[in-house]
Amino acid sequence: MRVLSAAQMRAADSAAVTRTGDIMLMRAAGSALAEAIALVVPSPRKVIAFAGPGNNGGDAYAALAAVEAPCERIIYASSTSGTSAGRRDAEMRARIAGVVIRDLPASFAEAAAVLVGADVALDALLGTGARPELPPAFIPVVDALNAAQATVIAVDIPTGVDADNGKVGAHAVRANLTVTLGAAKLGLLLEPARSHTGDLYIGDLDIDDEIRALEEPRFEALNDGEFLALLPRRGDESDKRSSGAPLVVAGSGQFPGAAVLCARGAARAGAGYVTLASSIDAAPALRAHLVEQVVVTYDESDVETTIETLLDLTKRSNAVAIGPGLGLSDNAGAILRGFIEKLERPFVADASALFHLAKHLDVLAGKACVLTPHEGEFARLSGEGTIAPGTRVERLRSFVKRTGVTTLLKGNATLIDDGTTIDVNVSGTSALATAGTGDVLSGIIATLLAQGLSPRDAARAGAYWHGLAGRYAAKQRPVGVVAGDVAEALGLALPRRPQRGPGERLIRLS
Repeated sequence: MRVLSAAQMRAADSAAVTRTGDIMLMRAAGSALAEAIALVVPSPRKVIAFAGPGNNGGDAYAALAAVEAPCERIIYASSTSGTSAGRRDAEMRARIAGVVIRDLPASFAEAAAVLVGADVALDALLGTGARPELPPAFIPVVDALNAAQATVIAVDIPTGVDADNGKVGAHAVRANLTVTLGAAKLGLLLEPARSHTGDLYIGDLDIDDEIRALEEPRFEALNDGEFLALLPRRGDESDKRSSGAPLVVAGSGQFPGAAVLCARGAARAGAGYVTLASSIDAAPALRAHLVEQVVVTYDESDVETTIETLLDLTKRSNAVAIGPGLGLSDNAGAILRGFIEKLERPFVADASALFHLAKHLDVLAGKACVLTPHEGEFARLSGEGTIAPGTRVERLRSFVKRTGVTTLLKGNATLIDDGTTIDVNVSGTSALATAGTGDVLSGIIATLLAQGLSPRDAARAGAYWHGLAGRYAAKQRPVGVVAGDVAEALGLALPRRPQRGPGERLIRLS
């Protein structure tokens, strides 16, 4: 699904207004909001809205006019003088529908009082064009919404959140649900704004043509249906190698566990034949923990022979995962770089591989590969230091433009950039914040590459699936999820089928 910047959304809105007029566009927004309200609170007794002076506030009037449930409906507005034809129409229809309109509360106590008994509270104070710093008059309302028992639904974007970079002001609404109109906004998927968004509902405005016509930059995110469409399926005539035969080059005497987790991630992602190549001193631990995967050893002290051994193994493999637990010795680095220079298979590089590649990115030129750094690894890999808050997108885009390498930047909102599109992963979860989950991810991506996906598709599908498995594991074990749980949850976490109707527009962000 397409993800837009604030400027892109304004351009799409403007083009849609030219085609249909702003009255029809705001009516569509009201219908989408009413649909979302009915989805999350099917029979509300009292729905209130806090409306700002612009079209975001107008959407609240349109929404309450469109609510079909027999309930009390009240709008607390900072202004009741419509600034556009769409808003004036929405205000008129709200009055005709019996919506009560009152002045915006002037204090926290007053705002808290009007929220008592409300089942749903709409935050429609400010839209995507606003900055996180709030007008003083809105602060009491925002604080009261955050203290309320009602289901808080943000209209397009929570007040106090930046639609582009995910920055959050000192006072910002923490919504249970954000109904983002037309398309998801980039800032909603980035931390810290993501923690204020709640779940995300894509409100249909029938402006797909306008969105498709937008100029770059291009941002996207997967939903369940798109993920399932990407995921390779075994044919009836498949054998173990055609089902995906990744080679995992990982592990050492000091870090054998990373290799085990990577190999298991590859196997549980559907690989038919996993080969693990590791140093001799890791072999006892690997063979004790891996039964279905083939373990081949090499002598790290003999660099050239090891490189040739690995290249020979690729003749029977169709993708490679390299790096988890390899260690940081000079010989390990020489083996890795020498192997990659001659490697003709697609590969994913993680962990120790990123350390050894940091000052040798030239060996990646022309390779079909994915790099998977976390922020600390990216700081070293890029040579440009720590990522400042709110700059992840810009830093990643700059790195990929310079290197030409598809890169997956890990985080709760993992980003994947292939030089043409930045994909934002929406399935991230704090359950993945444990040692070894990145090794599992490398195994997943290696299998998807081995099954024929492009680096970009393998990375974005792998990240999405990894997040789903983390969530599934957390449901089974609310405390103490470990990386092995995530690998074992991969098959169980697959969506059975995309939802139909309004439910398919609902995206869980936590």
